[in-house]
Amino acid sequence: MIVNGIDIEVKPGGMLGLLGPNGSGKSSLLRLICRLRNVKSGIISLGDADIARMPRLDIARRVAFVEQQATTDAQVTVLDVVRLGRTPHRGPLSPWNLADDAAVNAALDHVGMRGRAHQLWHTLSGGERQRVHIARALAQVPTELLLDEPTNHLDIQHQLEILSLVARLPVTSVVALHDLNLAAMFCDTLAVLHRGKVVAAGTPEEVLTEDLMADVFGVRAFVERSAHHGRQHIQYRID
Repeated sequence: MIVNGIDIEVKPGGMLGLLGPNGSGKSSLLRLICRLRNVKSGIISLGDADIARMPRLDIARRVAFVEQQATTDAQVTVLDVVRLGRTPHRGPLSPWNLADDAAVNAALDHVGMRGRAHQLWHTLSGGERQRVHIARALAQVPTELLLDEPTNHLDIQHQLEILSLVARLPVTSVVALHDLNLAAMFCDTLAVLHRGKVVAAGTPEEVLTEDLMADVFGVRAFVERSAHHGRQHIQYRID
């Protein structure tokens, strides 16, 4: 059993942060939500629809998933990668059309990569590649966006840029994160997983407590409200 007894609801248009130690079930839960894995019992709903009863193509047209790492040795451009996001909306023999162009260009504009459309993938920095992954997902024109550790291996500047970008997008987003302070800064609500179960859910103020730091993450911490952004800020203690 990887995840069990989870009951959470994501507010439409909001940003939910999934937190928890390694192995707590964050990535598995994201894969269940987009049906890359099937639930053994229980229901995952998109609106009023049970995803187990939805055609996979309908899910792909609605839910976009940005995984932790994606790479290729092929000589592809930024535009080539982002165009892949249109796959769920096109038949095997469908010609590329103006709607596809509009979706791709809008996605590139959202992530600030329109001017890099013809640049080769392998010449991009880590932060730029992550922006392109998000653009590919946005080209699907999703209503829900799932991201698994989107700031992993990025420097702090790119971490802030990526999460600020996601927070501004006109979609419902669920983001698995390790950095608790970044989660508090950008997420409307948080859900903390531990050993496959949700042990806390609510606003950052409700969830990020000193007791939770000790019980779930095994660290001592001092939690205060940041004077800069008004959200919870965690200072870790070293004994």
